[in-house]
Amino acid sequence: MVDITVMGAGIFGLSVAWSCARRGARVRVIDPHGPGAGASGGIVGAMAPHVPELWNSKKAFQLDSLLMAAGFWAEVAEVSNLSPGYASLGRLQPIADAAALALAQERSQNAATLWQGQAEWRIIPASGPWCPETDTGQIIHDTLTARLHPRQACTALVAALHARGAEVVTEGPMTGRILWATGIAGLEALSAAHTRSVGNGVKGQGALLAFDARNQPQIFANQVHIVPHEDGTTAVGSTSERNYDDPTSTDAQLDDVIAQAVAAVPALAGAPVIARWAGVRPRSRSRAPMLGAHPFRPGEFVANGGFKIGFGMAPKVGAVMADLMLDGIDSIPDDFKPEASL
Repeated sequence: MVDITVMGAGIFGLSVAWSCARRGARVRVIDPHGPGAGASGGIVGAMAPHVPELWNSKKAFQLDSLLMAAGFWAEVAEVSNLSPGYASLGRLQPIADAAALALAQERSQNAATLWQGQAEWRIIPASGPWCPETDTGQIIHDTLTARLHPRQACTALVAALHARGAEVVTEGPMTGRILWATGIAGLEALSAAHTRSVGNGVKGQGALLAFDARNQPQIFANQVHIVPHEDGTTAVGSTSERNYDDPTSTDAQLDDVIAQAVAAVPALAGAPVIARWAGVRPRSRSRAPMLGAHPFRPGEFVANGGFKIGFGMAPKVGAVMADLMLDGIDSIPDDFKPEASL
């Protein structure tokens, strides 16, 4: 007999399933398309924080989750015997001018308080070939940002779930407590049941380059994430497209992303492109994750709206949803509740 049925094997569904299974619940995950078939099967994997200013519940939740991530992914790796590609190596960002430098200094002071002394937002001299070009000669180095490989992380979670006796299947009965974590399809279903849209899909494109910088921090420059992976590839991405015809095709917009990455880090010039990816990420109307009781299915639950920060939010999303579904403990911020997007 299954205690928890999770509909959807993206990062939110798998993380909630894992958090329940590791606490002894009998879990079944159902996804007709298989694990990581949607936006969670991407290749970029930048787990970066929001800037340390204008603090709110979303940024506080994200901070907690990023600080939980090392232990979360280490346990998944140990149980699955597979690497999710996680590493906490920080992030570099160029400082363009005097105004940007003043803002970076203010944020550095904010981080000292808001990040509780567990990570830093510091200003350092730009140096070395793995460094974004900058006119000021200064860069931001934050130590909170981490990386993983999304596809590998989903594969490792599935293996860890199997090791704990959970099922991950393409079809089966829905029994026990039911969670809907079905990404863009779930947002569309919620919108169809409501009088207005509760969210939408935003297409993103990314690429993998054959460039080995596996021990280097990731870079955010020219509005592009540059993420070295432990397998010796470097990912670049991504676009944010509200209007699109083909959700899984790549085009000239990705070529522009690659060009911007090379402009920021000339060491990438000439690196072969070995994979291109596109997918649609679910964004709730409130722009925060949608977590809690399902608004149109009494007694059931929802976890959706990860958008660009789903992997970074996943450890704490799993924990709070397991608390709610297994023990009835509700520690979800009010602005993450589904009604905030209705």
